[in-house]
Amino acid sequence: MRLPYKLSCYALAITSLLAGTARAADSCLVGISMFTLGAPYYAAALDAASKKASALGCKVTTSDGRNDMSKQISDVEDMVAKGVNVLLIDPRDPEGLVPAVNAASKAGVKVVVFDSALNPRASYLTLVQSSNDQNGRLTGAWLANKMKGQPLKIALLSGSKGNVVGEERRLGVIRGLTEAQLQQGGSAGFQIVGQGWGDWTQEGGLKAMEDLVVAHPDINVVLGENDSMVLGARKALESAGKADKVVLLAAADGQKEAYRLIKEGKYGATGLNDPDQIGTLAAQFGVEAYQGKLAADFPRVYYTKPAAVTQQNVDQFYKADSIF
Repeated sequence: MRLPYKLSCYALAITSLLAGTARAADSCLVGISMFTLGAPYYAAALDAASKKASALGCKVTTSDGRNDMSKQISDVEDMVAKGVNVLLIDPRDPEGLVPAVNAASKAGVKVVVFDSALNPRASYLTLVQSSNDQNGRLTGAWLANKMKGQPLKIALLSGSKGNVVGEERRLGVIRGLTEAQLQQGGSAGFQIVGQGWGDWTQEGGLKAMEDLVVAHPDINVVLGENDSMVLGARKALESAGKADKVVLLAAADGQKEAYRLIKEGKYGATGLNDPDQIGTLAAQFGVEAYQGKLAADFPRVYYTKPAAVTQQNVDQFYKADSIF
């Protein structure tokens, strides 16, 4: 049956509108470049960003740089060649990824950096992360109160050399610890007896701690730049029979295994760095920028709310079914 002319035109217009909407959704392609998926945090951040981008009507392509800067650069170049409209990037190196990000931005891609920092001279819209300084200060203050009056012999577990996030995290804890000690008694003092490099993983933290506990058997505090390394360190301390003699804390993260141990009183504190929140916000801001909805004066750095997660407040944050 043939439709009347006006009805036919109306139907054609509706069909055209729906097709245009479908094309608009199809044209939104979000690329998510992770420098590694070697720790649960990164898998959780990737999952959250992917889900949010998909929920906003975009297709998603992802890559794992496998902790290799050259591969991540190649990954970003491949995404730009595929025609991504939005690039969400957790960079392996604050300097080495600058040219690739600048090239993407020049090609019209909306770039949002998340988790790890990138040199501000790079052409990106915003950096989404927790405040490493504020989280560190809060965990440092917790340590000062926990160990009040006791000498501190600290084993420091760092992620990777030259990593800006790791540096910010450990310095934040040191600032918080120092300030809290000064407030307690007008003086400050502690000893970092050794620094191990754990590459952000449990396996790396385990190996680094094995070496540190042999070289410095009188360690009474382990400070890590993330939970994964501290969880690995705990295994080394258990093997050495020292797990109940050492205070464990991480400058940041909030891994559910750490939360469980905090609940049980077997782990001191960790800074709040929720990968679900950070990944979700990065995708939201990137897609809003592509749609022309992101405010022109949007901050260059967007910080989530800081917190030191301890036995007193861990139930507010613990999620048993979390990837991370």
